[in-house]
Amino acid sequence: MYDQILRDILMEYEKKRDRAIYEQNIRIQRIYNKIPRIREIDRTIREMGLQISKAVIENPGNYIENMERVKKEIEKLKMEKAYLLTENNIPLDYLEPIYECKKCYDTGYLSNGDKCSCLKQALINKAYKMSNIEDVLERENFQTFNINIFPNEPVEGETMTPRENMANITSICEGFVSNFDDKNGENLLFYGSTGLGKTFMCNCIAKALLDKNKIVIYQTAFRILEIIEKRRFGRDSERFNDWEYDLLFEADLLIIDDLGTELSNAFTNAEIFNIVNTRLINNTKTIISTNLTPKEISEIYTERVFSRILDRFIPLKFFGPDLRYYRWEAK
Repeated sequence: MYDQILRDILMEYEKKRDRAIYEQNIRIQRIYNKIPRIREIDRTIREMGLQISKAVIENPGNYIENMERVKKEIEKLKMEKAYLLTENNIPLDYLEPIYECKKCYDTGYLSNGDKCSCLKQALINKAYKMSNIEDVLERENFQTFNINIFPNEPVEGETMTPRENMANITSICEGFVSNFDDKNGENLLFYGSTGLGKTFMCNCIAKALLDKNKIVIYQTAFRILEIIEKRRFGRDSERFNDWEYDLLFEADLLIIDDLGTELSNAFTNAEIFNIVNTRLINNTKTIISTNLTPKEISEIYTERVFSRILDRFIPLKFFGPDLRYYRWEAK
């Protein structure tokens, strides 16, 4: 999927280059009409370039002397051309193609073969748009996360306070981001009632990885089943080219939010298992967020779905008071 995204972006780069050349040709014709001598100079320079190539082929033993002579004549013509442009108040680069990026000339790659910063940013921007949470990430990320919103008073039945628990969860999540490229089989299960910060933490992870040029897809369990149903039962012949469906399996990170809110039956259970299991086999990482407890998950889903989730995911319990009644700022 990453390769397809890269190809799509590079096609846009090709269009940029074509547009730059087209606009360059318009400017050249404008100058030729205004200053015919420049047309003659450009034609002469092209002909001399051909002479050099011909000399190399026909007289390889003596071409250096001829090449030096022609190069001097070309330089004189270029100086005359520069003078004519300056005399007519025309910038010297007016006849050159104008690329959006001056470093890679809209190719996406530097001369040493590395990706240009503009291509890296284009990939990040594309990943953001595909993530489904582009707008919210400016508000919800590790930089805006404030641990002080979590109460530091003990909670009955828990060994840590909500703040201590959240500090532990944050440390694990930051490690998940830092070690994301390791083939360590790490996947995360966020569970707990609503309003405890599960979605916020998902967004923190998503932004951190998107900024690292990873493909992150954030979908609710309900929306995932809609995508699957379209693929399975849709009448549109193009449904087999549905990138939303492919990304459920191929994204670097899939975040499944609100597991348990979708209609549960044999079909949905099988589809959830297929997604989770395929990603586990392919060693691509997944985060599941749910209001269900592990016991409730075992009661709703089949044993193999439950065992896959519990065996291959790190369970992180969110607890404490409903944070929707708090502001995300220090008290």
